[in-house]
Amino acid sequence: MSQSDRGLRRLAAGTLLVAFQGTEAPDWVLRELEHGLGGVTLFGFNVADHGQVRELTTALRGAGEPVISLDEEGGDVTRLAYHVGSPYPGNAALGAVDDPGLTRSVYRAIAAELASCGINLDMAPSADVNTEADNPVIGTRSFGADAALVARHTVAAVEGLQSLRVAACVKHFPGHGATRVDSHLAIPVVDVGLDVLRERELAPFRAAVTAGAKSVMTAHVAVPAVTGDSPATLSGAALTGLLRGELGFDGVVVTDALDMHAITRSVGLAGGAVLTLAAGADLLCLGPLPVYDDVQAIIAEIVSAVREGRLAGERLEEAAARVAALREWFGGDREMPAERNVVGLHAARRAVRLSGVPEPLVEPLVVEVDTPPTIAVGDVPWGVGPWLPEAEVVRVEPSAADASALLAKAAGRSLVVVVKDAHRHPASRDLVSALVTARPDTTVIEMGLPVWRPDSAAYIATYGAARANAQAAVELLQTA
Repeated sequence: MSQSDRGLRRLAAGTLLVAFQGTEAPDWVLRELEHGLGGVTLFGFNVADHGQVRELTTALRGAGEPVISLDEEGGDVTRLAYHVGSPYPGNAALGAVDDPGLTRSVYRAIAAELASCGINLDMAPSADVNTEADNPVIGTRSFGADAALVARHTVAAVEGLQSLRVAACVKHFPGHGATRVDSHLAIPVVDVGLDVLRERELAPFRAAVTAGAKSVMTAHVAVPAVTGDSPATLSGAALTGLLRGELGFDGVVVTDALDMHAITRSVGLAGGAVLTLAAGADLLCLGPLPVYDDVQAIIAEIVSAVREGRLAGERLEEAAARVAALREWFGGDREMPAERNVVGLHAARRAVRLSGVPEPLVEPLVVEVDTPPTIAVGDVPWGVGPWLPEAEVVRVEPSAADASALLAKAAGRSLVVVVKDAHRHPASRDLVSALVTARPDTTVIEMGLPVWRPDSAAYIATYGAARANAQAAVELLQTA
């Protein structure tokens, strides 16, 4: 391979954030980092505990200068606490409190944990304005449905993360909040005019750019007024025209995971890599599915695209320069907090809301109504069981649950029903309604968005299913 060929391959590899299975870095990842690989994205399956993550990131840094990223949003979407649940409430809870200073503190605490583990880019916060209550993928990941509220908390989150030199990656540009389709599965459409887009979806991104956000993540969402039928990730009009031109963003553009069906089932993984680079992306998050053969094929396709004139070589050089500037920023002075921050539980306590008066607990039966996890969240534990050790906890599938049997089991005992996003699941609503009708003294705890609630029964809304949310709900239940 000639020197020019090696240089071109290095530029191509430098645009990729790869993933791998297991808690140790495979040899191929370390080898590619030595040859210019851009970095890695870590997932729950890469995490055992903080000490192991530190060892992993130290090994990665020993091979190169990687961008080391993950999704640590607090709330439902966590990677460091994937196996136990996050100690921080998510954006919906912070939006319900509406104290930007609290949001800044929570994200600074998250940044401290990330920095201590060697993570330098957090794929957070979600700046989506969640105007569609039935949104299957955003929901509690959003600060709320009001653009101004989302904007001020997005800025606070960016400031909190970046105060400890963990780069924020504000997502999902130009907005995933008004959708009813999960872009992991298909291409959602936000069919609004430019005036609505600017006033609603773009407001938090504009504020984040002004606040100095280091990176922005693209959405695999079509906005016909801007992108036509294409997702924004593949659209020069969205990434170069709107984000770079109109909003004036000069940081690193990161793609959402390219292994999502919105890309793989439309233009393919390697084809999508070339198209998003041409559109203006700088770092390509490949997601958890591609293996080393896929990574090699993507690099080869990017190199071929440059040689064949389908992708300008200058685009790769521009991406490399932006990522190099980000790496330089990572290396600046950082003042780490002296002690562990307990702001997560404090924030969850401020967010929890109670309607009605719960009955005192007597040999409680807790019925947790199961909700299928989204792909973004994954199989993160949730529920109140750890905080109610005296309770009998039953986890049920709503469509298969026998309300009569549950009521018989609860006879002479307190009944607590825990749900998550009941408004999105008719079977959950039917089961809760049946239990509450027979037992008006039931307490219902909603750990998703509190859009639907039964006509009677005491009702606790947590605005998220993180570990901190659950503890705050139980404390309120026990003291009310």
